[in-house]
Amino acid sequence: MGKTVVIGAGPAGLTAAYELLKQTNDMEIIVLEESDVLGGISKTVNYKGNRMDMGGHRFFSKVPEVNEWWEKKDAVTLITRPRRFGKTLNMDMLNCFFSDKYADRSELFEGLKIWEKEEYRKLQGTYPVIFLTFAEVKARGLEDAKTQIKQQISDVYNAHEELLVDNELTDTERESVKKISEDMTDVVAEKSLNLLSSLLEKKTGEKVLIFLDEYDTPLQEAYLGGYWNEMVSFIRSLFNATFKTNPSLGRAVMTGVTRVSKESIFSDLNNLTVITTTSDDYADAFGFT
Repeated sequence: MGKTVVIGAGPAGLTAAYELLKQTNDMEIIVLEESDVLGGISKTVNYKGNRMDMGGHRFFSKVPEVNEWWEKKDAVTLITRPRRFGKTLNMDMLNCFFSDKYADRSELFEGLKIWEKEEYRKLQGTYPVIFLTFAEVKARGLEDAKTQIKQQISDVYNAHEELLVDNELTDTERESVKKISEDMTDVVAEKSLNLLSSLLEKKTGEKVLIFLDEYDTPLQEAYLGGYWNEMVSFIRSLFNATFKTNPSLGRAVMTGVTRVSKESIFSDLNNLTVITTTSDDYADAFGFT
């Protein structure tokens, strides 16, 4: 019987040993680990009676999540997971799969399971997508936080700069687009993603997909900074115009760490499907499986 030595009992080493054991019955697998705790950089340690996971955590995404989400046909999906559980990775993957900006990037998915189905090969790169994140919206005061959100929205408009020179825009639409900046009024900001959705549908003929990552970061900061009620009011109006009264919205996904009660920002969204850590849906697409 032969022997194979694996150096390190971290995620990679343990996975290698496991895969080798599955593939052969006539080999002894030896895993060498310097410390007395398995898991490497993802190990769990006991400190003063508290069990803590050491970062950085490792996660992976399964492209069939695209398949699962698409076939459920939920209008607006909120997925909550702890930090470092692959939320941003999966949102970026959804963007790359559906966005028409990746129409010529089929190589990103070739050879993967989802590429086996012709219906999904035809879907890749065919939709207008609004993709933004609130992960960096961290401010001590309300006005600074709203300015950061407005900057994120302005950046999304700049990512669709072809709209700014579109000769098919009406004078009213052109003037509305010119108002989009980090200095825009709250009223303009609250309607801004609704407007962008309308312009994208007009240009492409397709309903818009909206992917919002880390939706709750501004709310966490607002709670700590003492401006919760004001931020909830602003976010509720933004979300209502974006996800509820938006005729150009096809479907949407939001991710965050926590689910904020429906009595606050989600009070108007009766089209919302919430997927928490206890849900079976997407259980193998986020975190450890």
